[in-house]
Amino acid sequence: MPEPRVNIPEWSVSELSAALKRTVEDAYGFVRVRGEISGYRGPHSSGHCYFALKDEGARIDAVIWKGVFGRIRFKPEEGLEVIATGRLTTYPGRSSYQIVIDSLEPAGVGALMALLEERKKKLAAEGLFDEARKQLLPYLPDVIGVVTSPTGAVIRDILHRLSDRFPRHVVVWPVRVQGEGSAEEVAAAIRGFNELPEGGAIPRPDLLIVARGGGSIEDLWSFNEEIVVRAAADSMIPLISAVGHETDVTLIDFVSDRRAPTPTAAAEMAVPVKSELIARIENCARRAFACWSRGQDHRRTELRAAARALPSADTLLAIPRQRLDACADRLPRALRANAQVHHTDFSRIAGRLTPQLLRVGVERQRARFAAAAGLLAASLRHNAEAQRTRIARARERVETLMQRAARAAAGLIDRRLDRLERAGQLLGALSYHGVLARGFALVRGPDNQPLRTAAGVATGMRLDIEFQDGHVGAIAATGATGQREPIAALRPRPRRRSFGGEGQGSLF
Repeated sequence: MPEPRVNIPEWSVSELSAALKRTVEDAYGFVRVRGEISGYRGPHSSGHCYFALKDEGARIDAVIWKGVFGRIRFKPEEGLEVIATGRLTTYPGRSSYQIVIDSLEPAGVGALMALLEERKKKLAAEGLFDEARKQLLPYLPDVIGVVTSPTGAVIRDILHRLSDRFPRHVVVWPVRVQGEGSAEEVAAAIRGFNELPEGGAIPRPDLLIVARGGGSIEDLWSFNEEIVVRAAADSMIPLISAVGHETDVTLIDFVSDRRAPTPTAAAEMAVPVKSELIARIENCARRAFACWSRGQDHRRTELRAAARALPSADTLLAIPRQRLDACADRLPRALRANAQVHHTDFSRIAGRLTPQLLRVGVERQRARFAAAAGLLAASLRHNAEAQRTRIARARERVETLMQRAARAAAGLIDRRLDRLERAGQLLGALSYHGVLARGFALVRGPDNQPLRTAAGVATGMRLDIEFQDGHVGAIAATGATGQREPIAALRPRPRRRSFGGEGQGSLF
């Protein structure tokens, strides 16, 4: 068995880990590693990202610090094949090595297309691409909002095309259309246009155009970001996407209300051609006037045909005129006959209307009035008798109540007098005047307050002694000289209870 080599220098664990760390960092400064992201669960609570890069035969731990994660363009996603650039180092806490990533990019167009297809399926499953969500574009919008770069040729093409077709008021929201933060700016612009109030200082657009020129898939990637797609889906203003050329397809094209192959085509979709619209209106006006003229000619022809078919005025009025003449001939005779009939009726009625008939009617009415007066007098007498009866009954009741009240008052006064007398007797029994009548006297001091003890009397003190029949003034010759022997308290004798012969106690 070989002997241990005692001459080998001794290392601590920390020294060995530090030496390995320097060796790895010196040998592998900056490296580019291609692999598939595995174990990514989003940023840690600290803001750092921890995951692994793997291929068919190995895996390596990776970390992206918080400051770098906010700057990188492509964010890591689970299963995405990427090329990571960074520094290789070790982690002594677990005796492992890892790569600290400074930049991250997809591994070729295939990886981006795979990511794009996966994101497209996810958003389609949520229903964001359904045709039922799409809105109709306004035929002639008053205000058009454009989300694009203010320095590119896209905005000039759109404005030039709008001025050629139908000039409209255009509001431009300047944004970056590629690079870090461009997706957030585009989404903010779409939401900002939707949040403009009606009638505000900045007019609210009736139509939105999100436009960008052509480019590679990496250049157009901002319009594939989920934040942009969701902002376009939530837009209440109809939206036209004009990103790239006709062959370029981004996710915003699927969620927008209309896709334009180019920004110029988007301007053509937004407004009609003014000259064509004017010509169409003039054509419609000419056709409407021609239609009205033909209708008037047709009605005029029908009126003439109907007028020829109608009989003449003399033919229509011949029979009514003849009937009028016959009636005019019969009218004098009819008037005379009618007057004779009315005269006969008047004579007959006048013959029946005599003074005797009037006198009989007056007598009949007088009899009716007399009968009514008798009934009224009888009613008055009956009512007066009933009232007198009610008054007599009420008077009797009042007299009865007065007698009861007098008896009650007399009884109450007697009870009050008895109570007063008993109270006077009790007052006389409790008053000190009764004590004075038995030969005692009440001694008061200079302050006219009773003196209850001899200790309260001093030599020369003026005293007032009250007897039963008057007051006597006195001056104390000496003060208190001694104490009286206390008188033994008399214990009250217990009262016997007497019981009758039948065992029942006496009430007294």
